[in-house]
Amino acid sequence: MDILRIAALGTASVLLGITVKGAKPEFALLVTVGAGLCILAGTVGKMQYLLGMLAQMKSYLPVDSSYLNTLLKMLGITYVGQFSAGICKDAGYSSIAGQIELFARLAVLAVSMPVLLALLETVHDFL
Repeated sequence: MDILRIAALGTASVLLGITVKGAKPEFALLVTVGAGLCILAGTVGKMQYLLGMLAQMKSYLPVDSSYLNTLLKMLGITYVGQFSAGICKDAGYSSIAGQIELFARLAVLAVSMPVLLALLETVHDFL
């Protein structure tokens, strides 16, 4: 039931941020960043579990490890981009958040190109 703790932490930080924003707006951003970092730290255990499951999948299937590494890189880029864009939006800098999201999308596309090329080569060999 980790989701209940995370949801409670998120809701409490939003309520605290709203309360603090009226008196000291600069501290509201700190509350948001702190809550985001706490939630991000809570995902470490889940990531360890996922890495273990990926290693188990790798032992069952003869899959090149570079594909799984690429998948993990794509997930990491997505999480970091989403987290930093959310902080920028909370601070009122939505244009910078949009640029971060655009860069994250392009970075995911660039990282996934070798996998896409390998897939196209496999399809080409079948034809």
